[in-house]
Amino acid sequence: MNILIVNGSPKGINSITLQSMLYLEKTHTGEKFKYIHTHAGISMGEKDMESFRNELDEAELIIFSYPVYTFLVPYQLVRLIENLRKEGITLDGKWVTQFSTSKHFFDTTAHKYLEENLIDMNAKSIPGLSGDMEDLLTGKGRKELDDWAKMCFYRIENNIYEKREGITHQQTTPYTSSLPDTPKKEGKAISIVTNASEDDESLLGMIKDFQRTLDRESVVYNIRNYPFRSGCLGCLGCARTGMCIIKDNFDAFLRKKVQNASAVVYAFRIENHYTHSSMKCFDDREFCNGHRSVTAGTPTVYILGGDMGKEDNLRTLIEGRCQVGGNNLLSIVSESSPNTRNDIENAAKLLSFALDEKIVQSKNFLGVGGMKIFRDLIFETGGLMRKDDEFYKRNGLYKDLPHKRWKRRVLMKLVGLLMALPDSPKKRKMMSDGMLAPYKHILEKAKEK
Repeated sequence: MNILIVNGSPKGINSITLQSMLYLEKTHTGEKFKYIHTHAGISMGEKDMESFRNELDEAELIIFSYPVYTFLVPYQLVRLIENLRKEGITLDGKWVTQFSTSKHFFDTTAHKYLEENLIDMNAKSIPGLSGDMEDLLTGKGRKELDDWAKMCFYRIENNIYEKREGITHQQTTPYTSSLPDTPKKEGKAISIVTNASEDDESLLGMIKDFQRTLDRESVVYNIRNYPFRSGCLGCLGCARTGMCIIKDNFDAFLRKKVQNASAVVYAFRIENHYTHSSMKCFDDREFCNGHRSVTAGTPTVYILGGDMGKEDNLRTLIEGRCQVGGNNLLSIVSESSPNTRNDIENAAKLLSFALDEKIVQSKNFLGVGGMKIFRDLIFETGGLMRKDDEFYKRNGLYKDLPHKRWKRRVLMKLVGLLMALPDSPKKRKMMSDGMLAPYKHILEKAKEK
């Protein structure tokens, strides 16, 4: 079988993820493996798409191999998918799957994004494998990789694949700017980060009306025009210094223009189940902040062009980014809404109210679970991730580690001893009173506001 590995890591042949594919090549000598590296393949795909098309045509099984970067595949792979779809290249009848490595931080949204695009391109999609970065070093990890490969070959032999229809978008009505200007309060300007193209009058109109109806000054930064020299290299140079090694001043731009704002609005058009790759370059390059939630508490609004109706994975990605970052997600305004103009006005009102009242938003599973993965990772790798480690110590993010909560562990031991006693009405009352006691204390001290 001709197997094409599309290596989506910016590290190219030095990718840790790629080592698992090289392992499969060593253990499946009867198959023919070929490799394309997207860190170089982007230019190849743009300048010589015919050669790239030929590589895809010759392959019988295509495996997209990548590390998970900021909730998705790396920018380089997003750009490749974008180019393939722009050129109208399909994967009709091709067997396609994916393999990723990460610390299982939102690997689900990365896999779903790629799967949705592959299905749109008419591929026979096989469920991928999401591995830990160090799985190949363990017997258990190698067994899981071997079993996944066996399952892929079995599916191919028996023509079993994910038979799901692609997402069908409804045609949206272009938005026309019409809202009047609102008097502006004094204070720090709000940053609006967009990648709108110059001819996207609808999205630009939504942004303009949001600025008009908002009672604060705002500044638009179109990162589609930012002179990025490259996407994130995954070099971890910023882990020690907190500064990006790529000399295009992006980290200074990010900290002065975006992170220093009182609130941030992201505005983009939905494309290929995400948006134009320039926003992914922006997202990945934000890793100069490492795993530090430096914008925690910042009110955030999203303004989206296109049909958001069935883009559940994109919605999860947006919510997850805000939850993990501690940002207060106030509204997702969509061009496909029955009343976009009213949604824009309401989003502006919510943003102003959140700033005035300094509203704090609690975290749900996405935020709590994501931060626990980060916490454990930085606790183990603090010697390497020095800036992250300093931030976590300074902000008390290690305090909820189970082995440090010794008082609660002792209390649970005592509760366990009580539970072991024979059941009786008296025991049940003691348990109930004990659990409610701290809450009654809070209620007794509460004052009417």
